[in-house]
Amino acid sequence: MERRTVMKSAAMVAMMVATMGATKGQTTAAQPNTGPNQAGENNMVDAQTLADRYVAVWKERDEGSRRTAIAALWVPDGQHYVQGQEVRGHDALEKRIRGSHEKNVRDNGNRFRAARNARRLHDVITFHWEMLPADSETVSVRGLEFLVITDDGRILADYQFFPA
Repeated sequence: MERRTVMKSAAMVAMMVATMGATKGQTTAAQPNTGPNQAGENNMVDAQTLADRYVAVWKERDEGSRRTAIAALWVPDGQHYVQGQEVRGHDALEKRIRGSHEKNVRDNGNRFRAARNARRLHDVITFHWEMLPADSETVSVRGLEFLVITDDGRILADYQFFPA
């Protein structure tokens, strides 16, 4: 089976599991990976920390800092999927994120935050994010991220669903 098909199938399964867990009131606490990676080293990728770093990229005002953060979060050929759009690689990710930032943060005065519900299962992290007006706690939009990550915690594929 093609890697893209496998990742899409995994995304669908995780979405169903996430929905069932939320419906049944299961905990959504972050589940850090404390096992050894392929090199036999212990890695500690905390789901909530990665979620916070991810959301910080989308609200970063400085283009240089944003590019550096993208390179730190995604593998060089990292992928992002949202509502019929597909981007691959740091340059395309930077263009996509810059466009969202300009529209939602710079022009419309909104801010983003990661909900405190990130969780990890093997190489997948899921969490919700929220967009709010700069001067309010009223959530305008809520989205769901499904991230497939490497052993060292970098994003291979990012599936964005909104509204969530």
